[in-house]
Amino acid sequence: MQEAKGADRFSIFFGGAFGAGLIILGAGFGIGKIGAAAVESMSRQPEVAGNIQTAMIVSAALIEGVTFFGLIVCLIALFFTG
Repeated sequence: MQEAKGADRFSIFFGGAFGAGLIILGAGFGIGKIGAAAVESMSRQPEVAGNIQTAMIVSAALIEGVTFFGLIVCLIALFFTG
């Protein structure tokens, strides 16, 4: 396997770092939207707050799982390429 040089190496590092940043921003935005919608719906219907909170936690956990997978892919591309 041929080693990447110069501009190719920079592109790999920039792509990995940029991808990781986008993943973190997307996950933060998604979990923030879930939290805001859950709090708003709990304030409208306090009697179902437990069900809403459970669904919010499950959704946030699924988003974090996909985020960790994406970060691992970016880190593998960053450190094991070239």
